[in-house]
Amino acid sequence: MPKGPLRRSQLIAPFGVGAMVVVRDGTSVISGGLDHWFERESGETDSRTLDTQEFVFDEWRLQRLLRCHHFCLPPDYREKRRGQDMPNSSLTIPFLRFPQWHFCRQCYRLDELPLSARGRIKCPECQEKGKSNYLVQVPFIAMCDQGHIQDFPWREWAHRSAASACMLPLRLISTGGASLAAQKVKCDCGAERTLSSITEATSDRSETFLSKNLDSSGTVFQCRGSRPWLSTQENELCPRPLRGSLRSASNVYFADIRSAIYLPRGTSAAPSELVALMEGPPLSTLLTILAGTGREVKPEDLRNLYAQLLRPYADAEIAAGINIILTGKKEDSTDQSSPDEDQQIALRRAEFNVLRSPRNDSQLLIKAASLDTYENNISGFFSKLMLIDKLRETRVLAGFSRAFPESDQTLEQKKAMLWRSVPQGNNSWLPAYIVYGEGIFLELNEERLQIWEKRISVIDRVRFLVDRYQRNQQARGLRVRQIGPRFIFLHTLAHLLMNQLTFECGYSSASLRERLYVSETAGAPMAGILIYTAAGDAEGTMGGLVRMGKQGYFEPMVLKALEKATWCSADPVCMEMGSRGGQGPDNCNLAACHNCGLVPETACEEFNRFLDRALVVGSLDNSDIGYFRLGDLK
Repeated sequence: MPKGPLRRSQLIAPFGVGAMVVVRDGTSVISGGLDHWFERESGETDSRTLDTQEFVFDEWRLQRLLRCHHFCLPPDYREKRRGQDMPNSSLTIPFLRFPQWHFCRQCYRLDELPLSARGRIKCPECQEKGKSNYLVQVPFIAMCDQGHIQDFPWREWAHRSAASACMLPLRLISTGGASLAAQKVKCDCGAERTLSSITEATSDRSETFLSKNLDSSGTVFQCRGSRPWLSTQENELCPRPLRGSLRSASNVYFADIRSAIYLPRGTSAAPSELVALMEGPPLSTLLTILAGTGREVKPEDLRNLYAQLLRPYADAEIAAGINIILTGKKEDSTDQSSPDEDQQIALRRAEFNVLRSPRNDSQLLIKAASLDTYENNISGFFSKLMLIDKLRETRVLAGFSRAFPESDQTLEQKKAMLWRSVPQGNNSWLPAYIVYGEGIFLELNEERLQIWEKRISVIDRVRFLVDRYQRNQQARGLRVRQIGPRFIFLHTLAHLLMNQLTFECGYSSASLRERLYVSETAGAPMAGILIYTAAGDAEGTMGGLVRMGKQGYFEPMVLKALEKATWCSADPVCMEMGSRGGQGPDNCNLAACHNCGLVPETACEEFNRFLDRALVVGSLDNSDIGYFRLGDLK
């Protein structure tokens, strides 16, 4: 099995289950399924030195959303030392060699190697001639939009037949051009064909050039349902067309990452500190074991083993804590979610309600800033400014897709892609990672925002982008969603502030993230932005971002961000692109480009889509479109 170091967080994204990565010796490998994550490569299974409970943790809101029992951190590699019984040593994540087809750069011969092949392999044909040339992996693969991936069908493509009987050697030859038409696969029997158009597909995704034109008889060559990341030769039935791709293309893998900000589960009956204690080992392990027996768990069951830990708490508090942990229920009088809201919005609403108020918890420390003391009429545009000295975010890999960032697969179908044998009940888990950081939470003035978003000029401006997304949604199978002026404005404002904060507080642009809280639900609207660090360790971060939210720092930072947004170095072209077809991913941006409004994709929740500077500061010919008027801020 090829080897190479990866950070634990990278095993959630971008190199989660089913993703490809090139390790340090140049081998392209695919990340293996979760079935073998907590196994040693040597095959040793000594339970005395293997304790998977060390990696188990809970995030109650995500567990309910994703319908799994618990989460597991990716195992870290620990070198085994002689004479020491180090727990969980030598644990590795399985990676398999993919693509399996290789070619020789000298004689161009194609050979297929097993998934488990190790190291560099010499070309057998060159060896027979007394030469020593190594095989390299082909740059092409094939995939479908249901997540399957396989080697490119070289033999079938060259012979124009889905059932070719010819087994003579194949050769991959480059004729010297930069296009796919310059790549040719040739069989020693004389059959040959270029790779021209193998990546093309119809706009409605119903047909691909590869599937439709592989077999000269007119038979459609469908996806074989291959899942090499599970190290199995068993294929699933798949009715989707197959498309060719470069193995390094950005659309080969899209991780489905679900995240949540930690919210304390404490109530008046059970302190937050007690609930947090019960959420982690050893109490969480004991609670899981006792709950599995089917009998009622009582406070004395915990005190018998962990009396010292529970000494500060009364039996009534412990009983309330047990109920919270085991039932996942929490009394929350601030929950104003509508029964028609989907689960994702409800998840955000719970965070929105908590982030608006000061908190003093070990994993969520929030202080309120008094906007009345801020200059430049800031209080007229914002209703709340919260300084978050510490927060915890959990990121979970819930599945993945290929070809497009969204698919019509259900949550259960996506989760099943991660396993050869899907665990059930208390054994069900998903890989996740925890980061600690700091942030600034902004809530916009709701009254002013509602007046602004009802302007005819604003609605007309947004209509271009909404119509464009609806066309993409129908053509590419994207999810139906409501996109209005409020969402586009908040998203763009978050990007402008993040770009300015990278100059002010010292964090790199990839170290900051946005989290949007947007809803137009009558009676319970949301209009909030959380900008936070995403690269902190267990001790949090240094406070540079929080400082920029304080009086004397926040006002000039916002003013600079807005002043820069009034003129882009690509203007007037950038500002005019909204009415000329759009720009950016899927053409779903109006006035926003790499020079003004875009951020690293890891920092954005929407793949850098749905952005428009004009809704923030106005356009070149109509300043009334913008929510902010710079004259009111000076």
